[in-house]
Amino acid sequence: QVQLVESGGGLVQPGGSLRLSCVASGSIFSIYAMGWYRQATGKQRELVARITGVGYTMYADSVKGRFTISRDNAKNTVLLQMNSLKPEDTAVYYCNGAITTTIQGTNNYWGQGTQVTVSS
Repeated sequence: QVQLVESGGGLVQPGGSLRLSCVASGSIFSIYAMGWYRQATGKQRELVARITGVGYTMYADSVKGRFTISRDNAKNTVLLQMNSLKPEDTAVYYCNGAITTTIQGTNNYWGQGTQVTVSS
């Protein structure tokens, strides 16, 4: 069993910053990649940023230069630093991990989501 727990969401004014954190726990053997997705009301879930175990990163065009993803492999944690936030960044942000467990092999896991609202 694997759990992903996000924290750090909230309400922020346009131009402000937030940092999201996600911690993976459970019977983890290894983590291939972790990332952040978001889903705005009435829209499909979309990839925001992703990082592999060796540090390769990718970002959605809409967040390049504003968001930074990082990872602490020893703590099974992934962070998303969000700067210069815009109202269109408002969404529920979900943590995702491609995780190998000691029992079930490699699967895709999701957190419960954390709300980010950018509004004045």
